[in-house]
Amino acid sequence: MNFPDAQIKRIENLSTRIEQNAFPRIPLWQAINRLMRGTLTFGAIIGVSGLSYVQAEETISIWGTTVQASSINLAQETIAIRQADHVSDLLRTIPGVDVGGAHSLNQRITIRSMDDKDLRISIDGANQNTYMYHHMGNLQIHADILQSVDIEIGNNSVINGGLGGVVRFETKDANQLLRPGQQFGGRAQVSYADNASKGFSLTGYGQFNDQFDVLGYYNGVSRDNFEVGGGKIKGYDGATVPGTNGEVVGLKGDLSDALLKLGWDISGNQRLELGYEYYEDEGNYSYRPDMGLATDVAIGDGLGLPLTYPTEFTRDTLRLGYELQWGLQNQLKATLFNNVSELWRDESAIHALWPTDPATVEGTATNTGLNVLATSRFGSEFSNTLNYGIDIIRYETEYRADGTERSSEEALSAAVFIEDRVDLGYGIAVTPGIRYDNYDIDSTVIDDRFQQVSAALALEYAATDSVLLSASTTQLFKGPEIGEVFTGAGLYDTANPDIDAETGLNTELSAAYEDSVLGADRFAAGITLFQTDINDYIYDYATPPADVNARSWKDNVGDMQIRGYEAYLGYDIGQLKALLTYSVAESDLEAFAQYAQFEGARLDRQQGDTITLNLDYNLPALDLALHWDMSWVDDVDADLDLDGATKDNSKDGYVVHNISAQWSPKQVQGVTLTLGVDNLFDEFYASQSSRTGLSQHPRFGDLYLLDYEPGRNIKMTVSYQL
Repeated sequence: MNFPDAQIKRIENLSTRIEQNAFPRIPLWQAINRLMRGTLTFGAIIGVSGLSYVQAEETISIWGTTVQASSINLAQETIAIRQADHVSDLLRTIPGVDVGGAHSLNQRITIRSMDDKDLRISIDGANQNTYMYHHMGNLQIHADILQSVDIEIGNNSVINGGLGGVVRFETKDANQLLRPGQQFGGRAQVSYADNASKGFSLTGYGQFNDQFDVLGYYNGVSRDNFEVGGGKIKGYDGATVPGTNGEVVGLKGDLSDALLKLGWDISGNQRLELGYEYYEDEGNYSYRPDMGLATDVAIGDGLGLPLTYPTEFTRDTLRLGYELQWGLQNQLKATLFNNVSELWRDESAIHALWPTDPATVEGTATNTGLNVLATSRFGSEFSNTLNYGIDIIRYETEYRADGTERSSEEALSAAVFIEDRVDLGYGIAVTPGIRYDNYDIDSTVIDDRFQQVSAALALEYAATDSVLLSASTTQLFKGPEIGEVFTGAGLYDTANPDIDAETGLNTELSAAYEDSVLGADRFAAGITLFQTDINDYIYDYATPPADVNARSWKDNVGDMQIRGYEAYLGYDIGQLKALLTYSVAESDLEAFAQYAQFEGARLDRQQGDTITLNLDYNLPALDLALHWDMSWVDDVDADLDLDGATKDNSKDGYVVHNISAQWSPKQVQGVTLTLGVDNLFDEFYASQSSRTGLSQHPRFGDLYLLDYEPGRNIKMTVSYQL
């Protein structure tokens, strides 16, 4: 049995389970990509049997989040046991991925040192890329609502836009939660963490008849100011910051997330789904959610201003989805969405000192779009798999001060793409693809249109049933962004009509091995080498020429190169599953002549060499599951970077351990008790994808930017599912 036949058989089995509702509803195009595209990154390689984790798990408890990095799957139980409260709890052990920001407003995903502005991020197909505020991340979502997270590390397909990769979040669905034979169900959950939050969620779902289903979900979390590792807020010199008591002030607030989904199975091969989500995060928050308390204290004391300000972030998402499948060979998935994000803050304390400044500030970002993706399989024994579609997004922003609109900008992105995976036999497959992008922007910086035709080519070779080799190269394109919303939506930007779009090339080589050797039920190993070249890299704070009256502006500063690798070892035996990963990503800029001062600069979010280890062990006789994960991150030496600390931008390494146990007694079906400890040894640290280092400010002197992470956190969750 050769590789292609085995993969086709898996797809046939998957399609059958989808039609029988015995397996989560996964679009066929996703299944094909996950199982057959060996051209993706590290994750792709581990996924020679990409869905095996999920297919092997037969369990009554079906609440959790499946996380897949390209084609590597972590089963729902592996994730649910972590009691994820912040997106970092889900993603930080994925090689090549990190989540910066400890604040609820600052969930900032990075892939290979590229931050969320260079990624494509969506929730249920609705685009989430909104550059709201440079002191916060571009994604706000609570992990409990998620059914799955699908990450493509690096851009390896014309299907995707952006420069650095794709993160697709999918929320819960009634079809996945109903047990066999069940018409209606529900779930209640309460959680408590001593450092420092508590929350609850309620879910109801049902199948009215053969055609109509519904899901309603509400989650509420109340957060207090957490305590850092070691119980002391330390400054750059290692001494306790005066006036602090170990708690990070500016985190206290309330978060709520509500979701309603209505599904209609029009026929056996057509489905329509209407979804609405409302997310709100409100509290007395720090002015700069991405900077540490030491900086807030220094600036607040220097100006006589408070440390916190009443702040509210909301997001409304309305989505209409349509799926069509005719036979095994063809499937179409379309999503029409409207996503509105608003950030509001009471700055009356600043207004009292400087009456010309507004008392309230508000920014709104609206994404409206349509994406359509279809898959057709044809040829002898379905030797061709054709993926094709369109992707249209309109970005609109608005800035208001004291209720009056001051500025607005907009952009329209439209793309059409097609790729064809051709099975040539003898274990060889080739995937050519082509994409056309049209990007029209009307902003303060530039009013122009950018167009590009991009190509991609991938080759994979299944040398044996256990060995898979692959190579890919993909052209990149990204037009200049509209301005940051919350600081003016372009109001204070400087025009630069000569700015160019970013283009480039992502190239990867990978090798993977998987078999039952070394005494294991499953042994897997692999490595991916990558190089991402971004031409005309755009830096938001470049120094303009002398004839431009501005302190900084947005401009192309050079060509950025990011290179590195991700490697892994997986070992499953009996009830034990182990996964060891190692990742490296380094960047440097070849600066243009007018920006020679940036020559050799790295990306600010660059992380040190990273090792992660995940161990999961099941004790079926005791209805108990155990989990331990460790992240070891090496130091990063001081060096020139873009947008980092100005005085000392070195980054301290750290080691963090998390443990947890989950008990689901058979005697009381539906009850689950989870206990865990995050940051077991109370490490004092900050993610290297967060703000770090020491900067020199002309008025406030030294500012220690460290975005402190929580110290030891004991967590408990109790849930009951009908």
